[in-house]
Amino acid sequence: MAVVEGVAVDLRGRSWREGRLCRLLLLLLWVTRAEQMEEHLKREHSLTKPYQGVGSSSSSLWELMGNAMVMTQFVRLTPDVQSKQGAVWNRVPCYLRDWEMQAHFKIHGQGKKNLNGDGFAIWYTKDRMQPGPVFGSKDNFLGLGVFVDTYPNEEKQQERVFPYVSAMVSNGSLAYDHDRDGRPTELGGCTAMVRNLNHDTFLVIRYVKRRLTVLLDIDGKHEWRDCIDIPGVHFPRGYYFGVSSVTGDLSDNHDIISLKLYQLTVQRTPEEEQRDKEVFLPIVENMKLPGMEAPLEPMSGLALFLIVFFSLVALVFAIVIGIIVYNKWQEQSRKHFY
Repeated sequence: MAVVEGVAVDLRGRSWREGRLCRLLLLLLWVTRAEQMEEHLKREHSLTKPYQGVGSSSSSLWELMGNAMVMTQFVRLTPDVQSKQGAVWNRVPCYLRDWEMQAHFKIHGQGKKNLNGDGFAIWYTKDRMQPGPVFGSKDNFLGLGVFVDTYPNEEKQQERVFPYVSAMVSNGSLAYDHDRDGRPTELGGCTAMVRNLNHDTFLVIRYVKRRLTVLLDIDGKHEWRDCIDIPGVHFPRGYYFGVSSVTGDLSDNHDIISLKLYQLTVQRTPEEEQRDKEVFLPIVENMKLPGMEAPLEPMSGLALFLIVFFSLVALVFAIVIGIIVYNKWQEQSRKHFY
């Protein structure tokens, strides 16, 4: 059984001619998919060995913050030491419409299960290089945060198994609830056993046609598995990519081996073009999160005219009634006087 883009084709028990037709069908499906989505590596937004583009000079593409260090095989955000925080941020704002960020990372340390922390975050935000309490970066951010959380702060919860990957989109009014591991503002998530593994671990963030997906390859099988899939996500362009990490009383080595950003060339219908309008603040459609309601559409000219017209009519009616009541009161007052 072969599967391409959700189409299953059974090649068993077929004749030679039927099998050839099935293979041609598969080839056509692959070609169609390649035409609909092409990938182009954007080096100005990518971080790869030997990390020559990392530094503090104005010509560097990536900038370190806090305790982050460049090693020969990776960029270490935090060492396996308590109370450290570090980050690496892209200096170049991203104006791509559709993109895919592939993160190759490694989390390891001496701590046993649930005695390690705290994890790291991948960011696509308006502001960069601002330390804070959310995995080493600022709270009330504008944009996207994907969190690889390795320590459960909420002791009473039994629903999640850590390490846990989650995503949050904020318009600047939302705060990350550290004590509850970000649950009130989480868009989706999944368990991801990513510590102290002997094979490579990868995470992909894909943003295509206003759809945000997160996929993982952490089992050493070179296979992607779904973690998060959220439609109706709107990001402004011109935000920055970054990665940050923090340790507290517990610690781990948080290493970034590479970050590769791909521009995705995707075909759109005229209806999709109409829907994909530019926005000035991050928005998630149909999500009942505090502070994330979509802005109300402005009233049409006719609706505004009718509201003003009936308001004036009501005002005139109230004035006329007031005058009639006042005149009757004056008449009664004169009769009583005489």
